[in-house]
Amino acid sequence: MTFQRLIVERRGPVGWIINNRPDRLNAYDTVMRDEFPRAWRQLDADPEVRVIVHTGNGRAFQVGADVEDLDGEAVQQFQETMRTLDLKLTAWHCNVGKPVITAVNGVCAGGGLHWVADADVVIAAADATFVDPHVSIGQVSALETIALMRKMPAEAVLRMALVGSHERLSAARAYQLGMISEVVDPPERLPDAAQALAEKIARNSPAAMRATKRALWGALEYGLTDACRAGAKHLTSMWGHPDQSEGPLAFADKRPPEWRPLVGDS
Repeated sequence: MTFQRLIVERRGPVGWIINNRPDRLNAYDTVMRDEFPRAWRQLDADPEVRVIVHTGNGRAFQVGADVEDLDGEAVQQFQETMRTLDLKLTAWHCNVGKPVITAVNGVCAGGGLHWVADADVVIAAADATFVDPHVSIGQVSALETIALMRKMPAEAVLRMALVGSHERLSAARAYQLGMISEVVDPPERLPDAAQALAEKIARNSPAAMRATKRALWGALEYGLTDACRAGAKHLTSMWGHPDQSEGPLAFADKRPPEWRPLVGDS
């Protein structure tokens, strides 16, 4: 499967999606927007991939939609995806079952925040910055910032949304606020740090991690009691799975576990 705007590759058990429009600060145009669901599906279906890392090429991670691309039919398509909430940009939009790490290099602006809000784990280079310029150009800040309220204090999100382009959040401040879980310094170590973290996660049972993702992300849709009921269903879905026997046996034998690869919903 070929891509024009993304680099999609595998490094050991880790799949990589790299935004590859550095001359446009990785802003997504119609082509890139159409490539994202294909990239997520390809890596999610690859039995050799256990974790997916998403990052950018060049001095920016992502700066949202390319306004120069939004004319005529492209505008209508973009507006329709918003009306129907059929974005298909992020792993969450595409219902990816594998763990996803967003590794933010450089600038993350506007629509780029989708991938910060929707990843399982976010790390950032020490020189990364975050900004939401929507209101500064007469646009509404909604989907990205609504999603960010799941992981950050509401006031921090509101400040970023309402101050707009007049203030940037540093990686250090984003870490303090819970937007990201690690600041990588020096910044050039970001790819290695993302790969190392992904390989650490990849050592765990793929089936157990997928069920865990479903339970924890699903909890955001419910109240406490309903979330626990749904979580119990995901927990019991692993009963009888070979990994539940293999884990304790490998621990007792002091050897790495041989996990069953993901196939379908098994």
